[in-house]
Amino acid sequence: MRDDDRKKMKRATTKDELFLLKLHELACARGDFDTEIDRYEIGRAIGQNNHGIDMIIKLLAQANFIKKGDGQGVYLTPHGLSLVEKLLEER
Repeated sequence: MRDDDRKKMKRATTKDELFLLKLHELACARGDFDTEIDRYEIGRAIGQNNHGIDMIIKLLAQANFIKKGDGQGVYLTPHGLSLVEKLLEER
């Protein structure tokens, strides 16, 4: 494979990264990065079932990318926002 072809290939995105990107997108649409978004709304938007969503939430919270809010709400931490900005630059 030539170097030009490698540069054109899209970087693989994990389910965790997709979740963060969708959380960011929905928060932006509602006008604020600190807006709590329902975790299941985000997960379903990226094609996950409830168990998959719960596992993603657990991992992202442990890594300090998101915080759990009231009920099923989650929001980005500054660390999570930084990662999202990096991911968006790579696209």
